[in-house]
Amino acid sequence: MTKIKANDVFPSFTFSTAMKDCLDTQDVCRGRKTVFWVLRYIGCTVCRYDVQLLSERYQEFTDRGAQVFVVMQSDRKHVLDDLAATDTVLPFEIITDPEQQIYRLLSIEPASSMEALAEGVMEQLREKARQARLRGFSHGDYEGNEQQLPALFIVDPGMVTRVAHYAQNIMDMPSIDEVLAMLDTF
Repeated sequence: MTKIKANDVFPSFTFSTAMKDCLDTQDVCRGRKTVFWVLRYIGCTVCRYDVQLLSERYQEFTDRGAQVFVVMQSDRKHVLDDLAATDTVLPFEIITDPEQQIYRLLSIEPASSMEALAEGVMEQLREKARQARLRGFSHGDYEGNEQQLPALFIVDPGMVTRVAHYAQNIMDMPSIDEVLAMLDTF
């Protein structure tokens, strides 16, 4: 499969979230800016921290007429157990993709090794993990491909991909502020 680029039509596919089954990108994106924030799995300390940070700032997305879906390799049970254990109610849905069908469809590849996953960014990763631990997050169950790289897609209401970002390492993702600024451009 070819990587998606800006101005490509975002693919139509069905998916399930931790709370709902049989959703379709055509239906959920219709009339709204949509961010697909593709992470690794709910047990990943820094991924869980990212979910929390998104949750805390979600109103800024809705203020821009946007919605967010976080995509994870996790299964429904792991997501629901994690949210229950941390007494978290999210203002957005987590798409559960334990078979990694969406990752393959969107051509989101894993790093070639665990070393490559954090190549050149180990200090940044340690600091982010430290911040996550300070907020009470610790590593949970391992799921999916441990070497999975993240990605981010911003889709306009007409299903046109405005941003397609494929991370080169685990830390190579736009910040929330950068994504909000991108949403302000259309």
